[in-house]
Amino acid sequence: GGFTSTVSCSSVAVQMERKVLSLILLLAPGALLVPPEGQTAYNELGESYKKGVDLALQQVNSHSKIQHHFFFFKSLIKSELEAGFGESYIYHNFYVKATTCARKVVDPDPDKCPFRNDRPLIDCAVCYKTVAGVIEKDPKPYIHCIHKPSLTK
Repeated sequence: GGFTSTVSCSSVAVQMERKVLSLILLLAPGALLVPPEGQTAYNELGESYKKGVDLALQQVNSHSKIQHHFFFFKSLIKSELEAGFGESYIYHNFYVKATTCARKVVDPDPDKCPFRNDRPLIDCAVCYKTVAGVIEKDPKPYIHCIHKPSLTK
């Protein structure tokens, strides 16, 4: 008899925890699930990740067919391997997104350039070595950005 009552007590406790968790998720939709996007997400990146994003944005925004500035949108995967002696290897996969600011605008302010929702995201992956927080030229940083295909109706 005593064993079954212990099991039912623990199962009641588990059910109560689930209900409390459900209530928390219901009251705060997205608070735990949605990562930050845009300038907020960029500002929250560590300096070593920002440097890689900046390299990719420089490449994307200098492309001849780009008509609007692109800014960092959100991280997908971040990985940093510390090799000792101040050396780190960084991998970062992220999205950049077109803004309403025309490319001819010099030094656009991210807070004054809202994202456009009518253009596909660009998926970027960067991989590079840093020493004392500075990106090394050797090995050459790997930067690869590609347009995400637009979904058709």
